[in-house]
Amino acid sequence: MNLSDFRKAGHWPTLLSAFLYFDISFMAWVSLGPLMIYITKGMPISIEDKLSLVAIPVLGGAFFRVPLGLLSDAIGPKMTGVAAQVIVMFAVSLVCVFGLSSPIAIALFGLSLGLAGASFAVALPQAGRWYPPQYQGLVMGIAGAGNMGVVLDTLFAPSIAEAYGWRTVYGVLLALMVLVLLVYALAAKDAPGAKTKIDLTGYGRMLADSDSRWFMFFYFITFGGFVGLASALPLYFTTQYHATGVAAGLMVALIVAFGSGFRPVGGFIADRIGGVKTLSFLFLIVSACYFAVAFLPAGPAPAKGVAGWGLMQLPPVAFAAVALFSVGVLSLGMGNGAVFQLLPQRFRREIGAMTGLVGAAGGLGGFFLAKALAFSKGATGGFTAGFTFFGFLALLGLVGLIFVKTRWRTTWGAVSGARI
Repeated sequence: MNLSDFRKAGHWPTLLSAFLYFDISFMAWVSLGPLMIYITKGMPISIEDKLSLVAIPVLGGAFFRVPLGLLSDAIGPKMTGVAAQVIVMFAVSLVCVFGLSSPIAIALFGLSLGLAGASFAVALPQAGRWYPPQYQGLVMGIAGAGNMGVVLDTLFAPSIAEAYGWRTVYGVLLALMVLVLLVYALAAKDAPGAKTKIDLTGYGRMLADSDSRWFMFFYFITFGGFVGLASALPLYFTTQYHATGVAAGLMVALIVAFGSGFRPVGGFIADRIGGVKTLSFLFLIVSACYFAVAFLPAGPAPAKGVAGWGLMQLPPVAFAAVALFSVGVLSLGMGNGAVFQLLPQRFRREIGAMTGLVGAAGGLGGFFLAKALAFSKGATGGFTAGFTFFGFLALLGLVGLIFVKTRWRTTWGAVSGARI
């Protein structure tokens, strides 16, 4: 690929702005995960309930993605993005001032953060509409790599919370959101040309198309796995291996960095060899990692009176878990890029609406993973059942790809102008 041709093919200020908008929104969306042990300090809440609370923003993101897609079609992606960002900033500012004093308050705040997660339905189609089919995998990968916001969350939020209190974390987040909003408002542009506007009836027709349901299922696995783990792993490491909040944050930051950083790589590889082939291989790796993690033993608890293990005090099994999660999340991130290499080829004119539907499915997958781990912990005392279930789900995704690949390649794939 010629990078000079790529730069001339679209509008890089919009691509950069979409990346930054999605990045800061993702930071807000998954912020409860690394901060939950600090927010709930002193509250009588079980680990199962904490996992359920960190899943609420993920569910909210799934819920708001279709409405945000409809609004984007009605008034344009840029105005929609600005409006959503302002609402989330208002919610964050309230928490900075008044804090969160009960599980209900946390749940309501988590629901408002779901609007930040719905930014996916704005940022990706806004960037993608500027570029031709042969660059869709790379473009969607770059814009979607904004999910590296979770890396910054898990890397810095626990340390700031330890030193200055968790409300300070949201003060820093609010300042960054203001800065990104200014950049987005000044640099981003909606792509020229006619766009297909989809009403609720149109969404119903799209859902009746089996291809849309397959894409939703594949993204349920890939993005759902990524965001579900990003939200749940800080609590997993503090529970399973008794890590301190800071140590857990550092481990999760490393893990999710692979998923975020390799999303464009997944899209690029899919552009070269085809999304179906890329995704098939990745599903195998993801399944193997889930199965391996499911049967890792828990780590020893520290002595009474010790808050938790620091990073260098953790048992070797904790680092084995980090290695397995890193490979699995890397594959999930690349899988996200591969799905969005295929999606614009099949639904080019309806990409905004389909991004909303597929993104909603991904959000539901993240909620379902976090809730499955909460249920597994509450019902069995461990996480084996939850991870085993998702291992089988990844294998089911592979079976689905085998089922559809010939039809896809001989119908719309044959005229798409890209590798399928």
